[in-house]
Amino acid sequence: MASYDIAIAGGGPAGLSAAYAAAQAGAKVILLEKEDSIAHSIRTSGVTWIDEIEKFGIHSDHYNPIRNYSFLSKSNQALIRGVSPKACVLNVRTAFQHLAMKAAEAGSEIMVRSKVTDVIRSSSDGRIAGLKVKTPKGELEISCKVVIDATGFISYIARRLGIVSEWKSYGVGAEYECYCENLDLESWVLMVGTEYSDGGYAWVFPVSNNRARIGVGVARPYCSTTNPLQKLNYIIDKRLRPIDEMGKIQPIELHYGYVPNDGPRTSITYDGLLLVGDSAGQVNPLVLEGIRFAMEYGRLAGKIAAKCLQLNSCKDDFREYDRAWKETNHGKMLSGLKVQRRWLRMSDNEWDREIEILKGMSVEEFLDFIKAEFYRFNPDLIPFAGLWKYYRKLKNAFS
Repeated sequence: MASYDIAIAGGGPAGLSAAYAAAQAGAKVILLEKEDSIAHSIRTSGVTWIDEIEKFGIHSDHYNPIRNYSFLSKSNQALIRGVSPKACVLNVRTAFQHLAMKAAEAGSEIMVRSKVTDVIRSSSDGRIAGLKVKTPKGELEISCKVVIDATGFISYIARRLGIVSEWKSYGVGAEYECYCENLDLESWVLMVGTEYSDGGYAWVFPVSNNRARIGVGVARPYCSTTNPLQKLNYIIDKRLRPIDEMGKIQPIELHYGYVPNDGPRTSITYDGLLLVGDSAGQVNPLVLEGIRFAMEYGRLAGKIAAKCLQLNSCKDDFREYDRAWKETNHGKMLSGLKVQRRWLRMSDNEWDREIEILKGMSVEEFLDFIKAEFYRFNPDLIPFAGLWKYYRKLKNAFS
């Protein structure tokens, strides 16, 4: 049996960030990724925020900067122009593999095509004692003091232990990465209303010259019948706005994925176990993006796990991690979830009116809203109509 201090399941941004921080802190770390390579299958649109990811060493050679934001419905459109780029679209493969190289450089061992098949428990007290893994070297048993579950949407370790259940609400998205003849590299587009998604939104996110991700996301179980891939094909085939302005389009990759939409887990720490990233529900509920949370709290989870190795690595020892997440994000995530539930019930006419109001927002106001930076007020007060205007009024009141 191979012995480590910390075993991390999942080689996405959360697991890789945890591996880097734990190894930097002196822990003996192994990271297990079930795919053939890091970022082998892309399940994210890669949209995030420049100031957030630059802090973690993801620089401009790994993303396309965005400074303009278009929001359109069936009969209306708002374009909000920024002076400098604030958002970006990641080159997901190079960015995540960069994180993997940093983790390896720090001393982490990384095993690809290595699928966790079971959790080993201590015969004396039932605590987590390691993992069983199917690897290219055969079936292995790994002993460890701490496991970090960074398995994403499936939350494999926590579900295997029976301490969490399946997500009841979640988003499912289909996306083509395409050659696009005409593409504005500095602008991304969000499309809303039933023509684009019966319960969610559609998007165009530029990746590089003549290359963009065009996708559709739907909310389950709110919308139980719409197939996002069929809706995506419809949008492209019918050349709905803004596709009609993009000239020739040719898909070169298909991405498909799931993201939790229940809000954050009630608990993200257990005896010998930390949850991070999508596994923990660390996702912005408005637009279902979480890469920034995955990197920030992945690093924090790895750092705290390493620090607690000299203790009992029990739930109480990990309270710093749990407290940091809840104090900073828990409230605004729950508020964002309530706002999103209202979005899902809006009609096409209501969206048209909201976008008319949106035209008067500054880029800072728009980005704060999309990032769910509004937890200080009661989202139950927000009406269907005037959503954006009401947000601005409340934010000013608290500034």
